[in-house]
Amino acid sequence: MTQNCLGKIRSHYARFSEKEKKIANYILEQPEQIIHSTINEVADDLNVADATVFRFCKRIGFKGYQAMKIALAAEIMTPIQQIHEEIAETDNEKTIAEKIFRSNVRTLENTLQILESHAIEKAVKLLMKADKVQFYGTGGSSVVAMDAFHKFVRTGIKTFAFIDSHFQLMSASQLTKQDVAVVISHSGTNKDTMNILNTAKANGAKTIGITGFPKSPLSQNVDVSLYTSSEETEYRSEALASRIGQLSLIDALYVNVMIANKDASKHSLEKVRDAIAETRI
Repeated sequence: MTQNCLGKIRSHYARFSEKEKKIANYILEQPEQIIHSTINEVADDLNVADATVFRFCKRIGFKGYQAMKIALAAEIMTPIQQIHEEIAETDNEKTIAEKIFRSNVRTLENTLQILESHAIEKAVKLLMKADKVQFYGTGGSSVVAMDAFHKFVRTGIKTFAFIDSHFQLMSASQLTKQDVAVVISHSGTNKDTMNILNTAKANGAKTIGITGFPKSPLSQNVDVSLYTSSEETEYRSEALASRIGQLSLIDALYVNVMIANKDASKHSLEKVRDAIAETRI
């Protein structure tokens, strides 16, 4: 399968160093020129070392410059080239809706591009072994944490989530070495979220982080990191768009756990369905 070069660059962009952003901008602005240039020519144009360009290619998942060029050439010569669409004040309601949907699709595609198989495998194993799983997030991420609870309560695993950050901190203080804390934060720098994470770690709990920034305090201090990718526009923050990626990662973890623990999950799911059935007219 052809790798999406431009998508990879966009999905990693917020996490690039200044020098990496310089190379990224060069490729995004003139992809046609890149496929006809050597690594030396690109390095000379940008006034950087050949090795810097080579490392950039490795950073976005290619074996080297030539591999990136091949993927880029295949991408820009197809009619499905992704175009970043800004919402304009003159757009009508339907156009705005279409652009939001396309942005959400890009968020999912870019998040899938940076999803690491070993990370999700490790996360699933931790969840499977847990005596209890707690989901944490503040602000908009608290809604994602509640969605995770809504799904995982069907697995048969003891699971909890609270909207209030003080309740979250209190519950984190009661975790043990047999428990798992799943901490959600797009920026990975929220002070309340970090207090919750540190409390969970102090009690020996295993930790899974869902964030948009690999170099954030959250990412650097959890046992397993899962990353989302999103683009910011004038009318829509990057954190808002990332919610789609966060929810999809939660879905992926949930379905993996359900399949891996099929018999127990089926029994638990039936009990939930029976209970909910009583609420319907």
